[in-house]
Amino acid sequence: MKVEFAPLSLPLQRRLQTASVVQWVFSFLGLAQCCTAAFIALFFTRFWLVSALYTAWWFIDREKPSKGGRRIHTIRNSIIWRYMRDYFPITLVKTAELDPRQNYLMGFHPHGVLAAGAFLNFCTEASGFSTLFPGITPHLMMLSLWFRIPFFRDYLMSGGLVSSDKESASYVLQKPGGGNVLAIIVGGAQEALDARPGSYTLLLKNRKGFVRLAIQHGAPLVPVFSFGENDLFEQVRNPKGSWLRQLQHRLQQIMGISLPLFHARGIFQYSFGLIPYRRPIYTVVGKPIPVQKKHRASEEEVDQIHQKYLNELSKLFEEHKAKYNIPEDRHLEFI
Repeated sequence: MKVEFAPLSLPLQRRLQTASVVQWVFSFLGLAQCCTAAFIALFFTRFWLVSALYTAWWFIDREKPSKGGRRIHTIRNSIIWRYMRDYFPITLVKTAELDPRQNYLMGFHPHGVLAAGAFLNFCTEASGFSTLFPGITPHLMMLSLWFRIPFFRDYLMSGGLVSSDKESASYVLQKPGGGNVLAIIVGGAQEALDARPGSYTLLLKNRKGFVRLAIQHGAPLVPVFSFGENDLFEQVRNPKGSWLRQLQHRLQQIMGISLPLFHARGIFQYSFGLIPYRRPIYTVVGKPIPVQKKHRASEEEVDQIHQKYLNELSKLFEEHKAKYNIPEDRHLEFI
């Protein structure tokens, strides 16, 4: 006998959606600290052996974040991520086919405050990445320092996150047989400091390391623009040259991460809090840009492909902006 369940009421659905986003925000703002505290605290309890054994495992497994990570499909397919998708909602838009016999390097723009679109589209199956791009396995790069945190590192790898170093990138891009995507948020943590509603400024003009990687491995470049990514949070005004911006840059140089002072709505009210606004995100994947493999490319060759990438990214933005309510007079600005 087939058992059918009644659909959830709209208020309950919205509460579950909010709860899924709360746990995601917490995972990036507080889970790392909680994991570190738990790891240390266990040494002073009768469960000290848990931390001792994990330390041994951590040492043996230390190179895994640079060797493709360790994805867990049960976690990637969790219903939690589908609730998170529906909260905004987030939609992954395909504009061209990707040949599963090749490896690709995707440039994701913009970073936003917490890179919600990048995480949900590439680290979960909520938006249907594997359905849209069959035979392709996504890997999203994240700052290496996060993989030094006990327990938290395993949570990150379960979704397909890998460390952001050259060795890690090369491991994915040179995998035999193809079928792999390395997604890089090119603007990085520094770009997050300019993430605010209505901003289309990308830190990309002088960032060419990802182009050199693509040339070295002969991996086609795929531009990706996430419409709405910057609209999820407000940010305390921090113009260049201000004392706040200088402090943020200094902290970034010391810690390796940026600290945007952001705010949006609360859990039970809409006036103030750290929960993102319910605003749609459309992550549009552009067509691949062919790249000829060359061990040592000249600066001129790198500049040529980099400029082609900028042109294709701008073209992608211009072709789709009207669909997502971007004013006609707004254009991408590269700094």
